[in-house]
Amino acid sequence: MKATGIVRRIDDLGRIVIPKEIRRTLRIRERDALEIFTDRDGEVILKKYSPIADLEDFAQEYADSLFESTGHVALITDRDAYIAVAGTGRKAFLGKSLPEELAEAMEARRPFLSQTAGYQLPIQGFEEASQVLVPIVHDGEVVGSVILLSKEKTLGDLETTLCQTAADFLAKQLG
Repeated sequence: MKATGIVRRIDDLGRIVIPKEIRRTLRIRERDALEIFTDRDGEVILKKYSPIADLEDFAQEYADSLFESTGHVALITDRDAYIAVAGTGRKAFLGKSLPEELAEAMEARRPFLSQTAGYQLPIQGFEEASQVLVPIVHDGEVVGSVILLSKEKTLGDLETTLCQTAADFLAKQLG
């Protein structure tokens, strides 16, 4: 664990303020859920909670299914990282942080299609590819996204519908 050199006191209600610099670096926003862990040494660990990460194995199966049925690289993300990858580049993506532009595309709460938008998202190795991104929305909150990528074919309405179906299905699995 890395020390930050910042010391904060707990107030009368048991609250502690996480410094703005740390929240910005870790992309923790107002109303984000945090998991609390303790260990035997008395350390308290806060971790940004990702409901979609709880479905990691299931998300991987769904990504594999999308790849097998379409032949396009399939990615499933939470709000901060790639949690499931099918197709080429598994090691390049899995567990890596998302570029800020992907987070912004998710927060728009509508499907992103690179051909319609007129630009590509900065997805490593797929900057020139055809791209579809559909946010996963659960209980009114964006919790992740489903992405299809193709260097060979222009993606369109069919792929957008497949991603929307996957996003809706994954959202329903969250409860």
